Amino acid sequence: MNKEDLKIVFFGTPEFAVESLDALVKNGFNVAAVVTMPDKASGRGQKVSYSAVKKYALEHSLPLLQPEKLKDEAFVQALRDVAADLFIVIAFRMLPEVVWAMPPLGTFNLHGSLLPRYRGAAPINRAIMNGDAETGVTTFFLKHEIDTGDIIDRVSIEVGPNENAGSVHDRLMMLGAELTVKTVESILNGTLTTRPQSSFTDEAPTPAPKIFKEDCRIDWTLGASQLHNHVRGLAPYPAAWTDISFEGPEGEHQYSVKVLETRIADECKGLEAGKLVLQHKKVYCGTGDGTSLELVTVQPSGKRPMPAADFIRGLRPEEKGLNLWFV
Repeated sequence: MNKEDLKIVFFGTPEFAVESLDALVKNGFNVAAVVTMPDKASGRGQKVSYSAVKKYALEHSLPLLQPEKLKDEAFVQALRDVAADLFIVIAFRMLPEVVWAMPPLGTFNLHGSLLPRYRGAAPINRAIMNGDAETGVTTFFLKHEIDTGDIIDRVSIEVGPNENAGSVHDRLMMLGAELTVKTVESILNGTLTTRPQSSFTDEAPTPAPKIFKEDCRIDWTLGASQLHNHVRGLAPYPAAWTDISFEGPEGEHQYSVKVLETRIADECKGLEAGKLVLQHKKVYCGTGDGTSLELVTVQPSGKRPMPAADFIRGLRPEEKGLNLWFV
């Protein structure tokens, strides 16, 4: 079988999936259909928005399916009619067995972690939030339990101590596209081998559940290193957040602020957890272990990201007699 004869159905939604889809198309593989999420209406005008994968499919005239329900018989029959040899899933919903068991060569997934570590919806964020110095991408065949199938291949990268989820996402997106093509080629050439996840005995399965707003809240009683990892693991999106408290002669007020970039500081040690100070044009906040965290970039509620020092200076704390705290 050659590339043109190998019929592929590609399942995906966000930009992370587009890079792999584009790599398949540019390498001459036969993408017989693309499956993505239904269109969404959002905003005041309820403007309809397309997924990144749909935009790509339309631009390249690829057949498109957008099922509301993955077990819908009309959708399942449409897939059968494609008569694909292989399904590829990247950043999509969990597929029912009636779908993933359909193609004769199987269904494989590209996942943004070194499985069995970080099974779940937010592997990139969770790895950085936990301070991992290494992560990567994995291709594996689907089975009943989510992210537990036999591993086809893995590629790892180092994560810098100040690198955030956005930059790691982009690097893994590119690396994942290369791995997707390599995996399809190994299936096509009959050179594919797999390993059960249980054979990676030095890497315990780790959950990576979906991130909700309350998961992003900053707990200033934690140590500086934990807080730094929390911030960069959520930057630039969905972003760590905290409330800033203004204590002064006119009473106390507070509102939410996103913290987008930090550095572990050697200066201003011994500040109380959450206490903010502006010193030598830099902003420091106390943490639970006595080491301060320098705030580099913040985003006040309703405003654009800005240097933390500009934000604090704009509050005029000395002129107004304010004590500033993160709570």
